[in-house]
Amino acid sequence: MPKILILRFSSIGDIVLTTPVIRCIREQLPGAEVHYCTKKAFQSILQHNPHVDKVHVLEDSLNKLVDKLKAENFDYIVDLHNNLRTRIIKTRLGKPNRSFDKLNYEKWLMVNFKRNKPDVHIVQRYLDAAAALGVQDDGKGLEYFIPAPDEVDLYTLPDGFQNGYVAFAIGAQHFTKRLPTSRIIELCEQLQQPVVLLGGKEDTAVGEEIAAHFLSDKATDKVQPLIFNACGKYNLNGSASLVRQAEKVVSHDTGLMHIAAAFQKDIISVWGNTIPEFGMYPFRTKYKVLEVHGLSCRPCSKIGYSKCPKGHFKCMWDIPFGDLEFKKE
Repeated sequence: MPKILILRFSSIGDIVLTTPVIRCIREQLPGAEVHYCTKKAFQSILQHNPHVDKVHVLEDSLNKLVDKLKAENFDYIVDLHNNLRTRIIKTRLGKPNRSFDKLNYEKWLMVNFKRNKPDVHIVQRYLDAAAALGVQDDGKGLEYFIPAPDEVDLYTLPDGFQNGYVAFAIGAQHFTKRLPTSRIIELCEQLQQPVVLLGGKEDTAVGEEIAAHFLSDKATDKVQPLIFNACGKYNLNGSASLVRQAEKVVSHDTGLMHIAAAFQKDIISVWGNTIPEFGMYPFRTKYKVLEVHGLSCRPCSKIGYSKCPKGHFKCMWDIPFGDLEFKKE
């Protein structure tokens, strides 16, 4: 019975994107025992996954982690992070292994010369890293498992949100991946449905500003959407539950977008300084992309910045929202 170790330390979206690899290894290798190594902060994403036998966490010491992993005597390591720490772990464990291709050169060409778009989804590259085990793509999508205590009862939401809403993940790790607040307000106006704003505690103030805008605008003749600021009010699983129960999801390039894809939600995906062709677009679900085409400075990074390097931030200010309705297939 093979004993397999999967390495991916961060972050939310990246770990959710590894779930097809976990499932395929467990289901396609008879009797396989699957262990996963990540940072302690992301342990909750994996501990309820029925395909994972054991989660190992990196806390304060890489040496202590390596000692624990050595004691497991793994047969094979699938490295889905491919950084210095995972290379140290693989070297010290001395087991057969394979790493996923980050396509760093291709991304560098795209960022610096605007050519050779990679356009290979990261899930496929993750699966390629497990191919030596005989694992093949099963054609299914992502997975996310919510423990029962974290499921949100919609009847605990304010009136007006219990019979359907749009979930809007307003946060993102980097400033250049987030719409300016006034543009989020504009997009909420065009959704024409109740909107639940999702994000962490760091997004609470922006969520309050958005909600306050619509409360102060009630005297106008416009029909304003109902806004519920749920940022910082729920843990990750609670936010995932609100995503799962939404009619559709609007999201920047962030972890909740990939959680929405795991639940096969219709997704409006908003892109600023990065591009979907880097391979992080919603996987195997129905989605539409909002972005600025033909902007000479885009992409300016494969990740993101704390401010626009050019100072104009056209990649977000100039996004045309257009028709936001999904067409029936």
